[in-house]
Amino acid sequence: MNESIVCMNNINPQKIAVVTGASRGIGRAIAIRLAQDGFVVGVHYGSHSAAAAQTVSAIEEQGGKAYAFSSDLAVPDIGTQFWEAHDTAAALEAGIDPASIAVLVNNAGITLRGTIENFSQDDFLLQQTINVNAPYFIVREALPRMGEGGRIINISSGVTRIAFPEIIGYALTKGAIDAFTLTLAQHLGSRGITVNAVAPGVVDTDINADWLRGNQEVIDGVTADVALGRLGQPEDIAKVVSFLASEDGGWVTGQVIDATGGTHL
Repeated sequence: MNESIVCMNNINPQKIAVVTGASRGIGRAIAIRLAQDGFVVGVHYGSHSAAAAQTVSAIEEQGGKAYAFSSDLAVPDIGTQFWEAHDTAAALEAGIDPASIAVLVNNAGITLRGTIENFSQDDFLLQQTINVNAPYFIVREALPRMGEGGRIINISSGVTRIAFPEIIGYALTKGAIDAFTLTLAQHLGSRGITVNAVAPGVVDTDINADWLRGNQEVIDGVTADVALGRLGQPEDIAKVVSFLASEDGGWVTGQVIDATGGTHL
């Protein structure tokens, strides 16, 4: 018998995990894994409604429960709008009380390229809004919904310790996420809420497809710098998130977990 289906049959409707940017890639893998762990999963997406529906279907086909909802992370009142969209979908689509959030995974983000000399101000501000402002305000509005033992997990990046000048603006946003994680962990410790970040390296996802897939020379160059000798897969990151969201991860907080496979050690 498939072990994941056994886990999913132990669904607890009071255990809600919300994953931003969960329609594809790492977010999708995280959503599926948390559903396997027994969570009801809120699958957030920006514009890829069909992909989000596929994520929900994949979870339901394995015996889990999920619902999709859309929210634009670039709007000024993102915290309020995000949770209003979530609550509507949770109540109407999943038929559950959305008031209690056990896990929040801030995964959504954009990677815009350019060195400091040629990275436009508009791109810089848009990336800052989605990668930093949105997680901040989504967390702020989530705190009244989280009880003792809640989990906040932010997706950071290996670029905070590995220099890639062509994505300097992106690296800056992920450095902010690391600082946010540390400080918030101290602030929420008295409530028993853990806050951690997971930092992937190069992962084989749609967002990297344009420069990675089908280019064996590039793949060989990337993997040459990885101690474990291969590209990361979305499921590799989902496993780390699963641990941090579990009871076993309850004594870990304020940490940035390197999940790069040992890139540039």
